[in-house]
Amino acid sequence: MAYSYFDEKLPHLIIIGGGFAGLELVKKLGNKPYRVTLLDKNNYFTFQPMLYQVAAGGIGPDGIAYPLRKVVSRYPNIVFRMTEVRQVDTQNNSVQTSIGEFSYDYLVIAIGAQTNFFGNTVLEANTLQLKSVSDALQLRSSILLAFEKALTAKNEAAQRKLLTFVVVGGGPTGVETAGALAEMKKHVVPSDYKELDASRMSVYLIEASPRVLSSMSEESSDAVLKFLTGMGVEVLLNTAVESYDGNILKLNNGKIIESDTVLWAAGVKSNNLKGIDKEFLGKAGRYKVNEYNKVIGLENVFALGDAAIMEGDPNFPMGHAMIGTPAQQQARHLAKNLIRAAKGKDWLPFRYFDPGTMATVGRNKAVMEIFGTKTSGWFAWLGWMFLHLMLLVGFRNRVVVFVQWMWNYFSYDRAIRLITRPPGKTIET
Repeated sequence: MAYSYFDEKLPHLIIIGGGFAGLELVKKLGNKPYRVTLLDKNNYFTFQPMLYQVAAGGIGPDGIAYPLRKVVSRYPNIVFRMTEVRQVDTQNNSVQTSIGEFSYDYLVIAIGAQTNFFGNTVLEANTLQLKSVSDALQLRSSILLAFEKALTAKNEAAQRKLLTFVVVGGGPTGVETAGALAEMKKHVVPSDYKELDASRMSVYLIEASPRVLSSMSEESSDAVLKFLTGMGVEVLLNTAVESYDGNILKLNNGKIIESDTVLWAAGVKSNNLKGIDKEFLGKAGRYKVNEYNKVIGLENVFALGDAAIMEGDPNFPMGHAMIGTPAQQQARHLAKNLIRAAKGKDWLPFRYFDPGTMATVGRNKAVMEIFGTKTSGWFAWLGWMFLHLMLLVGFRNRVVVFVQWMWNYFSYDRAIRLITRPPGKTIET
């Protein structure tokens, strides 16, 4: 039986956010007894785990982005609207957006996360972040502009400052970006910027805790630390950033680093919607949900992925990790329960299955902890590449990324080195 979006007898479900959770929920509710409206400010899904590769010029943004309408168009009961959500009215079951008001029977919040600057507005204003395609393109332009400016720097001190890149945060994004920068120092600078002395380029990774990748085992953390230091990255552990004014980075150990390019990857927090009181929020601004992903205190509102914290799970008392895997599993489970509800069946509680995690820092260098096994090096790197390739949305994206990876691997080149700065902006030293 085919269900139509125009059948107003069907309950209306609104999904806010077209990320991992929102897109997965769309797929599972396709041609099911619900009218579904997907709302997002962008018209594409972003595969965030590979944003750093866009920033490093290894792949193009079209390889990790996929049009939401391409997915939605497959299902007669689902539509997409590109809009910004301004407010939610849970009393009247409505969502206020930039294109008008939508009423709902069920609301699903899948709005993802944003960079957490921990209230430091100065750091937020002066550092770069990596949460969107535009962020990745901005970081790529900043890196390449630094190389261009360094060619005409007035003295060695000014050149070293331009060629000093700092990554704050030793999680997956931090270590992967630092590794990518180290590979650019080894392969891109000597070939494209022959006039530059590559030894003057420095890459710092700053982590406030005693080790990088603290969510993984000490064995994997040690392996990544060894990889990074071997690639020339200066890793500063037990070190926090006190301030950064756009030129000088001050650390809590008294060290000062002069740099024009600082990436903040030291934490994330959930996005929030206006109209839903703070009483419904838990750790990191995530909506507190029960075992059915229903926001506690609201009857017909659900939250998924980074937007949700399921504090009642005994295996994950601090909530599930803010990554794609829990988001997708929660979305699949919510879809299953909604379909059960349409058939008059009881809801089933959610239980997260943790398959493991992995991270890569460069060519033949990665760590993988999956299904209880731990490995590092070439085999883990192949595993990382295969899994991420398969997780990309769309056959074309997989082919494009695979071809670009093969080119990068065999040519030692990162071909997509385009500076997409605002029109009219000049290079100044």
